[in-house]
Amino acid sequence: MSSNQIASIRKEYLLHRLDEKSMLKNPFSQFNKWWEEVMNSTIDEPNTMTLSTSYKNKPSSRIVLLKEYNKNGFTFFTNYQSKKATEIATNPFASLLFFWKELQRQVRIEGKLEKVSEKKSDEYFKSRPLESKIGAWVSPQSKKIKDRQIIEIGVEKWKKKILNENTSIIRPDFWGGYILKPKYFEFWQGRESRLHDRVVYKKLRNNTWNIYRIAP
Repeated sequence: MSSNQIASIRKEYLLHRLDEKSMLKNPFSQFNKWWEEVMNSTIDEPNTMTLSTSYKNKPSSRIVLLKEYNKNGFTFFTNYQSKKATEIATNPFASLLFFWKELQRQVRIEGKLEKVSEKKSDEYFKSRPLESKIGAWVSPQSKKIKDRQIIEIGVEKWKKKILNENTSIIRPDFWGGYILKPKYFEFWQGRESRLHDRVVYKKLRNNTWNIYRIAP
């Protein structure tokens, strides 16, 4: 595809509008309102989100899956020896981005990441399918490997081990969850002519939220 063809890709956003005066006072409540609309739509994997971290001023982004959210923050799980975990250990400040194109909406969330409790990580690990539990053990996430066969051999060894010993798989101590505790939300609604609606919630020192509109 030529540069001219790429530049001509354009879609007008006409589904909704966003008025800061009608927004709920708490950003978690507003997120939940949008989440319920997402869950009632045909969006596939609505819990897909982009996690952005940085190390020595070098940004890095990847897709992860939201596994829980509540008034404290947004939780996902990963290998604690992965590239993202190494970056988080150095700089715990990060951002999340949800993009629900079918509703022409985005939510950006910025805050600080913390590890969840071992109990919570254990509880979620127990709920995972067997293959996913095995995967957590056999994959040295983000590390260089010779070929895919190394992973496949590891999976088969674990399956034989479970079958022969009739045992369950416990969570590796190098695997668990993080929760992002927000200080900033931006709710984005696509509008015509790229004049999108953008409403920000910024956390103040008294734990209240300042709500205001920013330019598209």
